[in-house]
Amino acid sequence: MAKGKNKSGKSKKPFLTDVKMLRDRARKHIDTGAVASSYIGDVNKTIEILQSVLATEIVCTLRYQMHAIAAQGISSEGVKDEFATHAKEEWGHATEVAERINQLGGSPNFSPAGILTRSASEYGKQELNLVDMIKENLIAERIAVDHYRELIRYFGNDDPTTAHMIKGILAVEEEHANDMHDLLVAHEGQPMLKK
Repeated sequence: MAKGKNKSGKSKKPFLTDVKMLRDRARKHIDTGAVASSYIGDVNKTIEILQSVLATEIVCTLRYQMHAIAAQGISSEGVKDEFATHAKEEWGHATEVAERINQLGGSPNFSPAGILTRSASEYGKQELNLVDMIKENLIAERIAVDHYRELIRYFGNDDPTTAHMIKGILAVEEEHANDMHDLLVAHEGQPMLKK
C-alpha cells in the first residue's frame, strides 16, 4: 500500500485542523482581520483586481443611469425602466465588491479620477438612439461576462470567497446581457443569436 493511503486507497488527510490550533492561530493573527492564515491567494493582487472590478461596476452603473435618463422615443419607456433596474443592480455589485476589498484590508477606490482607466468597460455616449444604447450595454455586459469568468478561474480555490462573489455577480451580468439581447431583437425585429 502506498504511503499516506488507507486500505481503500484513499488518502489519510485529516478532515479538520485541530480546534485548539485554529483558536490559537486566530488569536495570534487577529491584526489581519478577515484574512486568515489559511488564505493562500495574493491579498494585494486580489485587492488590485477588485479595484478594477469596482471601477467597472461604477462605470456600468453610470452608463445605465445615463441611458435611463437620455433614452427617447415612443417605445423608450420599457427600455428606460430596464436600464434603471440594471443601474441599481450594478450599484449593488459595486457595493459588494467594495465590501470585499474592505474585508481584505484594502480601501475601495471610489475616486472619479482614473476610474475609466481602471474599468474593463467603457462609459459610452449619451447622444445615441435607443437601439445603439441597447447595443452599447450589450457589449459592456459581454465584456463583464468574459472578464468575470476569467476572474473566477483565477481566484479558484485560492480565494473561494472572492470567487463565489464574482460567480454571483456573473450570473446577474449574464441575465443583463440576455435582457439587452432581447431588447435588441424587439427593437430591431430580428434575432441576433444564431440558433
